[in-house]
Amino acid sequence: MTDTRSNKFYLSLLKTRLIELQSQDITNADSRDTVVLDQSSVGRLSRMDALQQQAMSKATRQNRIVEIHAIKNALLRLEEGEYGYCEDCGEDIPAKRLELAPTSVRCVNCAR
Repeated sequence: MTDTRSNKFYLSLLKTRLIELQSQDITNADSRDTVVLDQSSVGRLSRMDALQQQAMSKATRQNRIVEIHAIKNALLRLEEGEYGYCEDCGEDIPAKRLELAPTSVRCVNCAR
């Protein structure tokens, strides 16, 4: 993937997504707090709801962390001139695949 225009497109796409994810992480910092029960609602269901909400927030945050890591790896590959090439076979990763999943490190055949 040596096309400079394509590289600029993917660089912009990746950086924009990285900024989005990092700002979401800052915005949702309160979701990491311990479970606080709504004092107007009492009982097991309230506690279960609060715990479920916290678990969902943790899972969402973990997914964000994984995606941020993948984006940083893609940016590093772009910088090193390795972006757009399959890690396994070395073939070009199709542009359509990179547009849909810009952090892809494998072509369709190797990803199977």
